Amino acid sequence: MGLRPYLHVLRIRGLPTSLALMLLLRIPIISTSVVTTLHVVSELGRGYGAAGLVGTATLFGTAVGAPTVGRAIDRLGLRPVIAVCGLVSCVYWLAAAHLPYEVLLVAAFPAGMLVVPAGSISRQVISALVPVDRRRTAFSLDQVLIELSYMLGPVLAIFVSTRYSTSVTLTGVGVTFGVVSLALWFLDPPVRSPDESRSTRETVPTLRAWVSLRFVAALTIAMGAAFVLMGTELSAIAALRASGDVAWTGVVLAGMGVTSLLGGLAHGAARRALSQLTLMVLLTVLTAPVGLATDTWWVLLLALIPANVLCAPTLAATAETVSEQVPHTVRGVAMGLQDSATRLGLGLGSPVIGFVLDRAAAGWGFVASAAGGLCFAAVGALLSARARQRSPRTPSAPQPA
Repeated sequence: MGLRPYLHVLRIRGLPTSLALMLLLRIPIISTSVVTTLHVVSELGRGYGAAGLVGTATLFGTAVGAPTVGRAIDRLGLRPVIAVCGLVSCVYWLAAAHLPYEVLLVAAFPAGMLVVPAGSISRQVISALVPVDRRRTAFSLDQVLIELSYMLGPVLAIFVSTRYSTSVTLTGVGVTFGVVSLALWFLDPPVRSPDESRSTRETVPTLRAWVSLRFVAALTIAMGAAFVLMGTELSAIAALRASGDVAWTGVVLAGMGVTSLLGGLAHGAARRALSQLTLMVLLTVLTAPVGLATDTWWVLLLALIPANVLCAPTLAATAETVSEQVPHTVRGVAMGLQDSATRLGLGLGSPVIGFVLDRAAAGWGFVASAAGGLCFAAVGALLSARARQRSPRTPSAPQPA
């Protein structure tokens, strides 16, 4: 076992370069939330609520635009989409440092709709380049890189913003979008395998033909996983504030990221893996007891380890499940819908768990996160069971005389 499966995947031509570009692209995407908040509060003199509105507008813009951008990739290919989205993202973030708050708020939604879809592109490239029997390893590696970008992006953004200014950080974000998008346009990694590309005249199925109950179940579980992860992070921050250990927030969040990264590596290297639904249920079950360990920062960190080991595997299994459920002609739309489901889960988790934390002890935030996740998992399980009941049973082949 070990790292051998990852070495096999990294030998696939074009995959390492594509994953490296996706890592460089995700770092500014992930850091935009932190730097926007700092910019609105410190440079524009507004409150955190006003900063949250900009973040929410960007988030829901991405949730609305992801399927449309994915459909454009299916129909037009990768290069036209990268050209448009890369240009919009570059111009918006270069201009963001000089915009008044009202203009920034209005522009956030369309900018979110046309952000470069790094996650969707990465999963499509993996589906096109990697054989089916190695995709779990490839999707796990992609999720590990996402965890790495979550650890690097905010740290770099805060360092540059505090050392220089948020305007410098926003300019750097815009330049990074432009440079990496240009490199991605030049590389033009395939989003379909050679066999799929030869069937370009294949009829694109209607939504009713491929949006099955299994696919909806996978998206529901993805939404629930995002809900749990957002609630866990907010609850951990609230617990550290309540115990007077705010100075250890960075250590705890970094520990959560490293634990998830290691879990993703183990998931991709394992010979047999648990299903998306099983991983989701385990994630929620292991999140609830963390509410009993909020007294000191190191006890909280240790209590978070079991649940965080399952974060990356759950998200990697989601990507693998979605890629298996849809035909290649609509893969871009499907991956866009997965991004939308994830962002909706994050968007729901923040206010719901925030409401709980405003009215109860921090420990109840973990319980509420787990309860919400179990509700999503239950809906996903019911949809999956109904799909199995609807699927026709294949009759056994007659034995030769």
